Amino acid sequence: MKTVQKNVIIIGSGPAGYTSALYLARAGYSPLVIAGALTPGGQLMNTTEVENYPGFADGILGPDLMEAMQKQAEKFGAQILLNDVISVDFNGDLKAVTTDDGVTYTSKAVIVSTGSQVRKLGVPGEQEYSGRGVSYCATCDGFFFREKPIVVVGGGDSAFEEALFLTRFGSCVTLIHRRDSFRASKIMVDRARKNSKINFVLDSVVCSVNGVDGDAQSVTVKNVKTGETQNIEASGIFVAIGHSPSTSFLDGALDLNEDGTISVQGASTKTSVPGVFAAGDVVDSVYRQAISAAGMGCRAALDAQAYLNDLTDLNEQ
Repeated sequence: MKTVQKNVIIIGSGPAGYTSALYLARAGYSPLVIAGALTPGGQLMNTTEVENYPGFADGILGPDLMEAMQKQAEKFGAQILLNDVISVDFNGDLKAVTTDDGVTYTSKAVIVSTGSQVRKLGVPGEQEYSGRGVSYCATCDGFFFREKPIVVVGGGDSAFEEALFLTRFGSCVTLIHRRDSFRASKIMVDRARKNSKINFVLDSVVCSVNGVDGDAQSVTVKNVKTGETQNIEASGIFVAIGHSPSTSFLDGALDLNEDGTISVQGASTKTSVPGVFAAGDVVDSVYRQAISAAGMGCRAALDAQAYLNDLTDLNEQ
């Protein structure tokens, strides 16, 4: 098995990983970014227009934003590796990260920025109309559905937050949930029930997303108690059934929170293991925005740099 030593390793890409890489590269650390084999750039690679990232008055396509971030990091010396991490060993001073091609990379500092994966419905049409009606982020995409019918799928606080937010834009919002009770807090449910623009379709599941000319137009919904189906008009279909932090490769190497995100110390990006830091959606279950992930990526780079500087000072004493 081949072993390669690096100054700093960043597992994952996206706004957090690329921002970490940029800061560490400019500081002279030549970081290795193990960006992933299938989706380097994270969830923004599946996003069309991004209008709320500062600095782009006319908006920017998600893949274009990630490509620009990657190139900027590479310009200052970051190395991008398109492989997946299959295991880690964070014991000892040198942390070991093994990729799917059998190579083990070691370094004294590691940043984990693997993000999270949205939970999907897994129904016909969902993938086909992703970015063309199907969305997983109301804050990102609600604006595109002004005065159009909108559907939100889910029954937790996130679904209710998105439904209430989307009433600012849509002509109406239909919340679809598979049961007749909700996981959401009572105050969120009460607010939604008082909002005249929100309708409820309960005891029901989405069977398919339907569209015309490349854009979503409706969803087919089945009542789980009666078996009856109906089509509900919807230009925007917002899926809010949760996120799964991408941490399976860690296999217990770091402490996790109850929701599966990586536990960090206070406002820092320090994890339960000295020398290992975490940033972005793999830590953040609240905001999950590109700009907040980028900011956390900056903090992770500065935390890692301070850690490495302290090690140098100790060795020189």
